[in-house]
Amino acid sequence: MSRAQFLAIVLAGLALRAAALPGPGTGDVTVFKVWSYNAATSGVAEMYGVGGDPLEWRRLEWLGVDAYVVYPPLVLYELGVTGRAFRLWSHHRFPNTTALNVFIKLPALVSEIGLAWLLFWLARRQLGVDAARWAATAYWLNPAALINASVLGYLDPQFALPAVGAVAAGASGWPALAGALVGVAVLTKPQGIFIIPAVALALWMMGRPDRRVARFAAATAGGGAVTAAVVAPIVRAGGSANMVAALGELAHHDMVSANACNLWWVVDYVLRVRFSVHDVGVWAALTAQNRILGISRMIEIGFPNPQPIGLALTAIAVVWALWAAARRRSMDLWLLAALAAFTVHAYTTLSVQVHENHLFGAVPLLVVAAAGRRAFRPVLVVVSAITALNLNVFYGFGDGVGYAIPRDVTLIDLSVVLAVANCAALAWHARIFSRECSTGGAPLQTSGPASIPAPAGHSHSSGN
Repeated sequence: MSRAQFLAIVLAGLALRAAALPGPGTGDVTVFKVWSYNAATSGVAEMYGVGGDPLEWRRLEWLGVDAYVVYPPLVLYELGVTGRAFRLWSHHRFPNTTALNVFIKLPALVSEIGLAWLLFWLARRQLGVDAARWAATAYWLNPAALINASVLGYLDPQFALPAVGAVAAGASGWPALAGALVGVAVLTKPQGIFIIPAVALALWMMGRPDRRVARFAAATAGGGAVTAAVVAPIVRAGGSANMVAALGELAHHDMVSANACNLWWVVDYVLRVRFSVHDVGVWAALTAQNRILGISRMIEIGFPNPQPIGLALTAIAVVWALWAAARRRSMDLWLLAALAAFTVHAYTTLSVQVHENHLFGAVPLLVVAAAGRRAFRPVLVVVSAITALNLNVFYGFGDGVGYAIPRDVTLIDLSVVLAVANCAALAWHARIFSRECSTGGAPLQTSGPASIPAPAGHSHSSGN
């Protein structure tokens, strides 16, 4: 790819995003507007509520819309900055205009630019300019990235940027920075916790064995410093317990699958067919659109609580991936990113209460993995396609915009077909990851210190 071609790609991706920013996005964008307005006008410290018996969960208002905060605080600070910028733009008002759509999506756009630059830099530093241009392009023109942030207005790039940075910092021998970036990712979106296994493995395998405790201590200090700085205003305002209680509500969403095309969306579909076939007939039951099933309803009709089952399945997959990676004598950035991507993929496919946008977190991590190890490039393509289609079949190009692929185009609900495909893709992903973790898998040629030596005496297996 020539420099001129790469520049054209950069401009094309920027133009596509600029065209999409004014769009309304999903209903979540309205919630983000409520948060942005309150963060800009009242500050973040009391947005979760302050004290109370029982603890207050503050109801936020804006133009007749009510919302509660269920995200970690760092994203509120980011939305507060854009909210203040929008107030200046609109002469200290906060009207619900097309310009507000743009401002609400700006933090994600900035994060996407940062992601593209980071992917370019990581690949350029160790693989050369051609690989760097490939990596940046693989993200910048990725349909999953375009639809997730600029079109539908999700906040995922804001945690994906520090997540990728944390894995890279761990691979580069910067434990304090790795810990700090893990803190940034988790304090932006809870899904940031799924990069911790990869970062922990990097800290364990790099350098001298007698420095492991020091490395983990440095990472803990880095994460602790970030956490303390972010939550300090909330603690001073007396809202720390309210914040913990509000974030705990994420575990109480009464949804087996929240429109995520995963294992539990298939379970949802099978149960609906089973209980409706006698009323509407086999064909109508099989071809009906699937809908969100409540966990409470699933228990009510006699099935076990799916939460511990999903948690166990996810834990098994993550532990297996860690074991497969730890068998190697050495690790490199590409395999660490692949481990993090597989962890995110396993969570989104096997856990309950997963939302339609959560698989996006695997996409930039797979770009890193695929830049150094070509075997992950087909996985990147498939996971990106599933992510983009999962978003599109439910929301099109935004509320009231349309252009969603009809879910009956495949006779059986397209979302169910995608869910089955995603389950198969996870198994395929696991097979490729296992193969690459064997001694037979070698990265592309490098021009810098990409590998992390294992401590002396570390055992491994050359099998899959």
